This record gives sequence, C-alpha cells and structure tokens, in this order.
Amino acid sequence: MVVLAFATVYIVWGSTYFFIQRALEGFPPFFLGAFRFIIAGLLMLGWSLMQGEKVFSWKIMKPALVTGLLLLFVGNGVVIWVEQFLPSAMVAIMISSSPIWFVLLDKPKWSENLSNKSTILGLLVGFAGVILLFYEKIMATMSSLNSGRDLFAMVLVVLGSMAWAGGSLYSKYNSVSNSATVNSTWQMLAAGIAFVPGALFSGEFASVQLSSIPLNAWLATGYLIMFGSIAAFSAYVWLLKVQPATKVSTYAYVNPVVAVLLGIFFAHESITPLQISGLIVILGSVLLINLHKYRKPKQVTATY
Repeated sequence: MVVLAFATVYIVWGSTYFFIQRALEGFPPFFLGAFRFIIAGLLMLGWSLMQGEKVFSWKIMKPALVTGLLLLFVGNGVVIWVEQFLPSAMVAIMISSSPIWFVLLDKPKWSENLSNKSTILGLLVGFAGVILLFYEKIMATMSSLNSGRDLFAMVLVVLGSMAWAGGSLYSKYNSVSNSATVNSTWQMLAAGIAFVPGALFSGEFASVQLSSIPLNAWLATGYLIMFGSIAAFSAYVWLLKVQPATKVSTYAYVNPVVAVLLGIFFAHESITPLQISGLIVILGSVLLINLHKYRKPKQVTATY
C-alpha cells in the first residue's frame, strides 16, 4: 500500500502540470480551483457517507479545514496567482524547496532528521537537481523578469511552500480521523469554498461561459478531480500518517521529473544533456533520503 501510494503521488501529481495547462485553456484559474475542489470534496463526502464513516464531527472537521486552507488554498492559490508573472520553471524550482521546510518545521523530528546525514544531503542534492533540470529555461527567461513585481511573487511562492509544508505537518500530528477519505473531504471543501471569493472579486464567475469551454478542458478538469485530487491527494494525506514527512516530501523532487518525461513522450518536447543530469541527480537524492532504510542493521557479536 505504501509503494502504491507513493507511486500515485509521484506519477499523478507529476502529470497534473500538463493537465492544469489544458484545463486553464477553458477555465479561469480561481474558478477552476473552486470547481475542482468542491466537486472532488462532494464526491468524497458521498463516498464516506456510503461507507458509514463518521463525517460530521467538529473534532474531525476542525484540523482538516485548517489543513485544507494551508495546503490547497494558500499553497495552490499562490502558485495559480504567481504563474501570471513568473515562468513555470522558476515556480517549480521554488516549490521544490518545500522538502527543506518539512525538515525545518517538523520540530518533533528535529533530533532524528537533523542528525541523519543522508537525509540532509539528499534534500540538498534534490534541490540542486531541480535547478539543473530547469537551469536553461530559467536563464532564457531571466532577462524578461520585472524586478519589483516578480521579487514579490517569488517571496509569495516561498511562503506558499512553507504553508504547504506546515499544513502537511499539521495534518500529520493533529488529524483526529484515521480515514484519509474523511480528512481529504473536508480539506478539499474548505479549499474549494475559499477559492470562491477570489473568483467573485476577479469577475471570473461573471465572465465564464460553460457552454463555450472546449472538451479538452473538461476532460483535463475531470482528470484533475478524479486522479489529482481524489486519488493522489488522499494517498498523500494517508502517507503523512504512516510515513516520515521527509520521505513523503520527496514528491516535490520527483514530480518535475515525471512532468519532463511526459512532455518528452506525449508533447514531443526535447531534452538536453543538462536536463538528463538533473533527472539523475534528483533520483539519486531520493535514494539518499531513503538510504538508512536499506542499510542492514549492525550485527552484535556475542563474546563468551
């Protein structure tokens, strides 16, 4: 189950870069966030009720609502907003700093994480690998950046990454329900409702015409709801409960790898030797982070 959950988060969230671009061809960003998460939340609510799970309890709902606002509204909302100004490669690099925030904010695990040399080295190597992966795109777009506005946008991305890491850790240590489905239900509904004011103030609700949205955008949104939100996010919430947060955070390094590979195979994009080096470095960093799991325990020789 752990391997399946990691594979789902790695592969599905890596593919959402592609499908979000397709969905935004027909849906405005804040409307898409509200629509995606409210529909996913309602579907999961119905499933939870059918399974007879305890859903309507403030003790269960409160930590899930806080987590949903930090993860999906602040974390995702910042990314949606700043991509109007910053290149996606720049955003991807800054988002990949989130595993480092996991270590710094996970106070109960400081003694374990900060003393584990392979974990710390793996986190730093992974971040370097993401920079290698997107280095050429970043250098090509640096000249077009607007210094004041884009610096503010970069600060927001860092704050969004911190909110995502903080929300993930809050979910890990404060979730009352053992059901990932129930937790994800309230997290998505909280985020979806929080996106509504943004869509109202920006005039998206008034301007969107559902009948004129192309089929590809509908299909991409359906994929984001069923796989990106329901399947992958539920797997992520469950992994936070059963695995160390530093291991779960490796999704931030692997997702760009999957996105690049999908672009090569399905969008006929080219890949450079520098990008290949970045892919290898990132995969090596994930191995480093999990290295202590593969080491055999030292055998104690008895003396008589």
